Parts: sequence; C-alpha cells; structure tokens
Amino acid sequence: MSDTDKLELLARIADALDRLAPPPPAAIDLNQADAFVWDAESADLKPVAKVNAVPLDLLKGIDLVRDILHGNTSRFARGLSANNALLWGARGMGKSSLIKAVHAAVNADNPGSLALIEIHREDIAGLPRLLDRLRAADRRAILFCDDLSFETDDTTFKSLKAVLEGGIEGRPESVIFYATSNRRHLMPRDMMENERSTAINPAEVIEEKVSLSDRFGLWLGFHGCDQDTYLAMVKGYVDHFGLAIGDDDLKAQALEWSTTRGARSGRVAWQFVQDLAGRLGDQS
Repeated sequence: MSDTDKLELLARIADALDRLAPPPPAAIDLNQADAFVWDAESADLKPVAKVNAVPLDLLKGIDLVRDILHGNTSRFARGLSANNALLWGARGMGKSSLIKAVHAAVNADNPGSLALIEIHREDIAGLPRLLDRLRAADRRAILFCDDLSFETDDTTFKSLKAVLEGGIEGRPESVIFYATSNRRHLMPRDMMENERSTAINPAEVIEEKVSLSDRFGLWLGFHGCDQDTYLAMVKGYVDHFGLAIGDDDLKAQALEWSTTRGARSGRVAWQFVQDLAGRLGDQS
C-alpha cells in the first residue's frame, strides 16, 4: 500500500470516528428562566416556569438563619465572596423553603442576578459534568440539593468533596452549593461507628466522613419549634391569605391539628392552613 493510499485510509477512519463521536454539548443558557432542574440522563437543564416558593417574610421562627443565608446569597449575587451552605436539622422547619425564598428575594432586589439549579441526590456523581458546563455561563447560579445524605457503601460523597473545595479546577466562582439534610454530618452515625470499629486508625475514618460537612462554610441549624412559634407561623399564613377566622378559634384548631400530627413545625402549620382554607372555601 502506497503512502497516498495510507493517508486516504487514515482520513476515512478519522471521518468515521468524527461521525461516531457525540456532538459537543450546547452551551447552557441560564437566561431562559430563573430556575432549572438538572437532568443527568440527558445532561441538560430543564427550565422551571414557576418556582414553588413562599415570600421570605412568611417564614417564621428561623429569623437568624434566614438573615445569615440571605446575606450570604446577596453577597454572592453581587460578585462578592460567599460560602457554600448546609441547612441541617429538624424536618419540616423550612430548610428547602428558605433556599427558594431567599433566591426569589435576591432576584427581586437584583432582577436576573441568580439562577437556581436543583440537582437530585442520586445525580450527585454527575455534578462535575454539570460544573464543567456552567464554567462558561454568563450568569451566577445556586446549585441546590434537597435532602442530601449518604448511606453505607455510598462513595459519591467523595465526588461532592472534590467539587466543593478540592480538585485542580475546583468550583467555578460563578457557582455556589446549597444543600439541606436532616443530618449535620450527612451520614448515619452507625455507618461511621461500623467503619471506625474495623479501621486500623479509627480517627482517620471519622475525619474523612466529617470532612465533607467541613466543606460547607455555613452550617445553619434548624430545630423543632415551641407552641408559640408554631402559632406565629399559623397566624402569619392566615393573615397573608386573609382567611376569616377568630383568633381563639384559630388557636384551638391549630393546636388540635398539631396534636393529631404529633409534631409542631412550619410544614405542619402550612398543612393546617391549607386545610383551613379549603374548609372556609378560600382558593388561595
């Protein structure tokens, strides 16, 4: 075979490989919407037409963490230094609601400044791929993972560690990561205890597991609320929607509702008000 024939053959092989190779992903346009959901299967962002968010001032009983997260997010939107945030603690106390409400509030003050991108817990392993596509985006973004936690034999937490602070490239300056979890250290205690009991150096096991939470500069704790706070949440929702009910009747019904649920929280308060609005014939 002559050199000319070899060159022609190599050219045909190269053309065939080009046809087989997938096309480069299209650039991400974060200006399509204010919120997106990451679809790991198609490696694309799905715009969200309307975010399920409540007004920031409706979130009662979490004033301190509300102000901290709002301040952190506002600084990030203005291009200043800001921290990744882990919102942990009691269920139903407004962790995910706060993230969505803060995002809406910051965008209301500075229209178009921030995109909110939700990534599902099971897609964390693909987070580096998403970040690669966001590096060239012209809009700042909050990556949001709700109910983040890891179970035994789950090694995806190592991918998250590298994305948050480690690795050569690190996290793009235009991206910040917010997560909610019922666990402060994102892993069940028995998982850490089991690994510690079989490890040559138990302290190193604990250090590795706890170091994931340490990647979050902000740890914002949410704790169960007392009766007065619960009633303040209920009253705030009732006033916001203009439901017609007397204070004494409202208190009695709200307390009865929390008793049947066996809990007091922002979620329980919201569910009670939803039921009350329905019984009163209000479509708010």
